[in-house]
Order: sequence, then C-alpha cells, then structure tokens
Amino acid sequence: QVQLVESGGGLVQAGGSLRLSCTASGSIFSINAMAWYRQAPGKQRELVAATTSGGGTNYVDSVKGRFTISRDNAKNTVALQMNSLKPEDTAVYYCYGVIRSDYESSMYRYWGQGTQVTVSS
Repeated sequence: QVQLVESGGGLVQAGGSLRLSCTASGSIFSINAMAWYRQAPGKQRELVAATTSGGGTNYVDSVKGRFTISRDNAKNTVALQMNSLKPEDTAVYYCYGVIRSDYESSMYRYWGQGTQVTVSS
C-alpha cells in the first residue's frame, strides 16, 4: 500500500556532491517524520538526517555542514543534498518514513529499498 522509493545514488569522487530523493507513494493519509539512514559494510545502520512534518531537522555530527535534508509535504518527498563527500560516507542509504495510510488508524514505519553511494578517494 505504502512504498518509499529512493533515487540518486552513485559513484562520486571525494569532495563531490550527490542528491538523493525519496518519494512516498500509495494510499497515504499523513506523514510524520521522514529521514535518511545509512549502513556501511560491517557497520550498524545509523541515522544521517531527519525532518519532522513541521520542518525541524537534525543531523548526525559527521555530516553537519555538508548534508542538507529537505522535504516537500505536498509531493510526499524528502531529499538529501550531500556536498563535500568523503570516502567514509560510502554506504547504502535508506529512506525512512513514519506514515499513516488511508487504511490504518495508526502510524507505521516504512523503509525504502536503499540506494548505494560510493565515494572514491
């Protein structure tokens, strides 16, 4: 019913930029928080950046000043602009949303399928 689909990953040299996008589709009643997580090989999935429906944002310290999360509530999209990329940013990036569908009375957590970001040195 509800899907999150990411796009925009790829290979980039250190210092370069990438923009990730995620669109929530399906029978959506409302969306609360949306966020980006990442998981590098051999490491736990970590929160990179998050945004609330009211526009508040927070970032993991390692990306502050380099990454920007933005959201379009009308289009049910969230984006992550990643600048000054470093090799340690290499990971699979996942879109995350807390969403209430038209068929539910509660919010549920949804994940995208993930998109690979590789930063070469």
